[in-house]
Amino acid sequence: MPPYSELPIVIIACKVFQGLIETYLPEESAERITFLDYGLHRTPKGLKTTIQERIDSLMQPSLVILGYGLCGNGLDGIYSRDNTLLIARADDCIAILLGSYGRYRREFDANPGTYYLTKGWLESGSNPLQEYQSYVEKFGESTAEWIMDQQYRHYKRLVLVVHNQEDLEKFRPQALEVARYCERWGMRYEEILGSSSYVQQLVEAARDIEISDHDFLVVPPGKTLQQRDFIRT
Repeated sequence: MPPYSELPIVIIACKVFQGLIETYLPEESAERITFLDYGLHRTPKGLKTTIQERIDSLMQPSLVILGYGLCGNGLDGIYSRDNTLLIARADDCIAILLGSYGRYRREFDANPGTYYLTKGWLESGSNPLQEYQSYVEKFGESTAEWIMDQQYRHYKRLVLVVHNQEDLEKFRPQALEVARYCERWGMRYEEILGSSSYVQQLVEAARDIEISDHDFLVVPPGKTLQQRDFIRT
């Protein structure tokens, strides 16, 4: 295998990170860039299958940046084949969008019952209000309410995470609509400006993989990414 510095860079990432990755990694710096639909998160097995297919299709050994976290175990079992994989050591996209695992932990420790809304979730229709509407169509109002109560009754805070004022103003009306629905469980609504720091560090680690630290996972050729790799001690 050639040295890491000689490997072509390939990006396979969730569309939620598209703007951030493109800011720090010019298109000409990557051999291939694929941004996958947000909706794949709804079925972790489908997410895994889709990502594995993209990796398996590579014709030469590459350094593959995976723009994901563990994502509901959707990345558990991803096989590198002849490639080297680089991924953030994060449970899901929230830590990455907030800018660091440390910030994510501080938010979690202070407010453990938090449900996060993101640009991606709102655009793909993955939020409590639209879930409820979907259940009503399938099962009727009474059953839909019971299902939603089982899923969300323990949440106390609803937070919209965006990265700039433009997105905040664009997605606030939709987020507030979701927040009004979530008042049934006593959720309070808040907004947080995220940070691009984690994505920036991910791109920097790809340029010099030897500098990657505990915030990232490096999967060598012939190895498998596993759930336990994401556990921090």
